[in-house]
Amino acid sequence: MSDLLVITGAAWLAGIAAFSGGSASQLEGSGESERKQELIHGIVAFGGGILLAAVAFALTPEGIKVLPTIWLAVSFVSGGVIFCLLDAYITRKEGNKAQFMAMLLDFVPEALALGALFSQSRESGLLLALFIGAQNLPEGFNAHRESIAGGISPKASLMTLLAVSTLGPVCAVAGYFFLSDLKTLNACIMTAAGGGILYLIFQDIAPQAKLQRHWAPPLGAVLGFGLGMVAHQLLS
Repeated sequence: MSDLLVITGAAWLAGIAAFSGGSASQLEGSGESERKQELIHGIVAFGGGILLAAVAFALTPEGIKVLPTIWLAVSFVSGGVIFCLLDAYITRKEGNKAQFMAMLLDFVPEALALGALFSQSRESGLLLALFIGAQNLPEGFNAHRESIAGGISPKASLMTLLAVSTLGPVCAVAGYFFLSDLKTLNACIMTAAGGGILYLIFQDIAPQAKLQRHWAPPLGAVLGFGLGMVAHQLLS
């Protein structure tokens, strides 16, 4: 099987995991009990933990390794500032899309990196695809609930998640052909994405995970970060 076909399939499956998570959120129809609220907050925290792991182990290490110090700092801070401005704009429009933005900001550069990594090692590329899919499941679940709460219809939300999955193959193929030799540009993109995600985690996602007089949800963040750490060790 050709590398291009494997890359396309792996990237699409990693992306469709977000749609699967959104579908699971839609199908879950139990009442808003205290137990359910604790579970939902735990899933939000789990997604935040995975995103934090993505920043620490998938997005910034390439920048630290490749970029000069000044460009490393500029790229990271620029990503945070850009998403701060975008978040402020969306808030003024009375919307809240933190989970969706974080998922997209995470998925696109990682799919680019997936394609670039496949040019060096198919095994590492497949492991990265598995890691991305594991991230996208809870992120899709949370993003769908957030969209519904923001007034978007369930069908439109799920179709958006499905459309996002098509970005995976496009970005992965682009990374395979164009970024495998452009390490500096790839590092800048991933580092900026890391800065943007870190902003979103502390501005929007972590506060949503807090639940008064419940201590299980923060453990979701620990489990999410732990999963990312284990995936990083396997990829290394």
